Amino acid sequence: MKLVTAIIKPFKLDEVRDALTSIGVAGLTVSEVKGYGRQKGQTGIYRGAEYVISFLPKIKVEVAIDDRDVERVVEAIKKAAHTGKIGDGKIFVMACEQAIRIRTGESGSEAL
Repeated sequence: MKLVTAIIKPFKLDEVRDALTSIGVAGLTVSEVKGYGRQKGQTGIYRGAEYVISFLPKIKVEVAIDDRDVERVVEAIKKAAHTGKIGDGKIFVMACEQAIRIRTGESGSEAL
């Protein structure tokens, strides 16, 4: 099993969710997060004064999937989250050692 974590722009969430649903992903977890990458935040102007926004709002999408679905899930997220501009985000794929469905006690891929 794998845990796919994607950090994306907030306005791309619906497109990413729809893309994942269309390829059969049964569930996902979404968190509102803040951070920065290479762009190191942004500079804004408020009432004539310049200020720096160090941490930008982002969305973290997490999906636990079977090993055979990794490429399809990554490709769906890449296509749906892409704008071509700086700050599009990142996708991380990590090993998921165990998953357990609390309600039934199922474990492993059956719990997904």
